[in-house]
Formats: sequence, structure tokens, C-alpha cells
Amino acid sequence: MESIKEGNFSFGEQFKLRTKSFSLRVVKLFQALPKTAEAQILGKQLLRSATSVAANYRAACRARSKAEFVAKVGVALEEADESLF
Repeated sequence: MESIKEGNFSFGEQFKLRTKSFSLRVVKLFQALPKTAEAQILGKQLLRSATSVAANYRAACRARSKAEFVAKVGVALEEADESLF
């Protein structure tokens, strides 16, 4: 059981780093977009959803119950899907 918890901890920490990295890459992408109205509107929406992925995953890691964790990870997944769209 100990190794499973260690594996989950490692995965969780790696996923925090990956979601943060994703957010930072999207920030750089947004900064590189043309200053047209269309690009800025779409870019801002992508910026909001992408940074929300990392924030919601971090919130899930602080969940007080399994149900709360699942709900918060679900929100992070929705934001990731919106970013993909």
C-alpha cells in the first residue's frame, strides 16, 4: 500500500508541474498573438481556460474527500477540453 501512495504522490506532483507548464506556454502563446480583435478575443478565452486547468487541479489536490477530489478534477477536465476546442 505504501508504494501505491508514493506513486500517486509522484504522479500528482508531476501533474501539477505539467498543468503549470501548460498554463505558462499558453501565456506565451497569447503574448505572441496578433493584436487583432479576433485573436485577442479567442486568445483571452484560451488564456482563461488553460490557466484554470492548473488552478483547478491544484484545488483538487487539496480536496477534503474523494467526492470533492473527483468533482474538482472534473472541472479541470472541462477546462482542458475547452482549451482543446
